[in-house]
Amino acid sequence: MYFRHSYAPERGCIEMKRSMQSLFKALGWQRYKTTFGTSPFRTKTYITIRKLMKTKIFAALLLLFTLPGFATRDNLPLNIVFIGNSITHGAMLHNAGQDAPPVKCAAWLESQEGIGKVEIENQGYNGASTFDFLPETGNLFDRVQAAADRLARKNGMLIFSLMLGTNDSAEEGTTGAPVSAEQYRKNVEQIVLRLLERYPSARIVLHRPLWYSPNTYNGAKYLVAGQKRLLSYTPQIEAVVASFAITHPNRVFIGDTSAYDDLKEHALTDYAAEEGKAGVFYLHPNERGGSKLARYWGEAILKAIQQ
Repeated sequence: MYFRHSYAPERGCIEMKRSMQSLFKALGWQRYKTTFGTSPFRTKTYITIRKLMKTKIFAALLLLFTLPGFATRDNLPLNIVFIGNSITHGAMLHNAGQDAPPVKCAAWLESQEGIGKVEIENQGYNGASTFDFLPETGNLFDRVQAAADRLARKNGMLIFSLMLGTNDSAEEGTTGAPVSAEQYRKNVEQIVLRLLERYPSARIVLHRPLWYSPNTYNGAKYLVAGQKRLLSYTPQIEAVVASFAITHPNRVFIGDTSAYDDLKEHALTDYAAEEGKAGVFYLHPNERGGSKLARYWGEAILKAIQQ
């Protein structure tokens, strides 16, 4: 297709012509030529900008120019610290280095419009509860801080993605178990507050912990009582977010709340079957369930950074 500049005084003709030329290059349309006056190639079809503005082609191009994301802009790099337990770590996966939820979450986010490179730190530890991450214990929080410091030096938005509660809900066998709903809230608040004090521009996303079967009993004892306790943590997460919305607006967000029901409904296909002291139980997502969880996390993180 060829274009001939119209000398009519319509405002923006030249800019529109250049914009369309850039569009054609981006689309790989190589057969274009900008000329002035009459071309010797009589067999070619010429369209002036004036005529084009009267056609449906122009309307379509104008719509394309105004679509979100069409305008050239830098993609936003993300630096995410994933805080969690064995589920975050990728337990029961054949290759946690490639298939752990944080890794797949990063890959999904990088595929989204407007998102650039996503750097992650997987701070998921087997058997960890909120007590293990309390700043004053000098235990896992120091590792989280070191990981966050590494990412904070990079270009991009710093994000903390936190999913804890499974091991808090146990009857016995984990740090602090059993952890009451009130204590769970206090622990999460302390962790979040310290993160905000050190990284005031960061965003923190709090996810609902996942379902597990009522006969879960491995090195730690969960069972029905643990499952009921786990459910009591959800309103506490909401309360934490509501509290920080007042003291630290636009910094702490509700994360995923859907994976719990989804993976529960598809437990036989989305969890690894594990032999325990009370029979076969379901606690850790398999590759399929982990991929689902990763996407749920990604959607929640994407929503948080857009607010």
